[in-house]
Amino acid sequence: MPRRRKGEAVSGWVCLDKPLALGSTQAVGRVRRAFNAQKAGHAGTLDPLATGILPIALGEATKTVPFLVDADKSYRFTIAWGISTASHDREGAVTGTSAARPTPAAAAVALADFVGDIEQIPPAFSAVRVSGHRAYELARGGVALDLAPRRVTIHEARVVGAADADHLTVEIDCGKGTYVRALARDLASALGAHGHVSALRRTRVGAFTEARAIGLENLEVLCDRGAPLEALLPVETALDDIPELAVTIEDAFRLTQGRSIVLLPRQVETLRARLSASRTVSTRQGGRIVALCEMRAGRLNPTRVFNLP
Repeated sequence: MPRRRKGEAVSGWVCLDKPLALGSTQAVGRVRRAFNAQKAGHAGTLDPLATGILPIALGEATKTVPFLVDADKSYRFTIAWGISTASHDREGAVTGTSAARPTPAAAAVALADFVGDIEQIPPAFSAVRVSGHRAYELARGGVALDLAPRRVTIHEARVVGAADADHLTVEIDCGKGTYVRALARDLASALGAHGHVSALRRTRVGAFTEARAIGLENLEVLCDRGAPLEALLPVETALDDIPELAVTIEDAFRLTQGRSIVLLPRQVETLRARLSASRTVSTRQGGRIVALCEMRAGRLNPTRVFNLP
């Protein structure tokens, strides 16, 4: 007989505004305890030195995490001119200094060259795997790394302010795998300067925005007073760019049993016009998500089934 999971069978997403100095795993643990949830996970790690949007999945929402990991993201960060560090942020050892202080106008011109599909070398202090180890583990051990460049996409980049001559604030919208610290490193190099990221905030992950976010302390207060659902977003929040199809009670039952369903020709045509390369369709019945399916040859084949009340 299978062991019963500890905690409540709560399902949904929390759009957490992660505070400074808290790791992503620690944040997940605190949210899980606040809800007394059986299962929790997160989409897109944030460094302890970063703040902002950390989507946390509870229960059945964990089945949709892969769709959010691939989502576009937005960041706002500040570069402190004059000092380069090994980690490209304020924690790393100093690796270089200069008196150069690029102007916001000059930075804006140079930043334009980083918009689009670009080659980017990840920072040595990153989670990239090298010979079975995380790069940051090797870097902290003094191992010199020669990481291969990766193709990333920056949709938009703009200079949004400069508190003084020593600092520049930038906002970007980008695709998955983009390293802000690497962008700051490369921008400083293009300007003939030294610099590092002194502040970093993630402002969006897919449909998870600052407007939907809740701070950790406020979340814990809500849960303590017995109103946790006020902070919970639906399981399907992570699926905002996936086409939906309403199905009958009979078809919903077939999908929950792992069996495929046959589509009408008009349904095929409607879905085909909205499908991405993944061919994934979200099915709903009576206002709740039933399953994620793959459309093939006029049929929907369930790939992830949801067990929601």
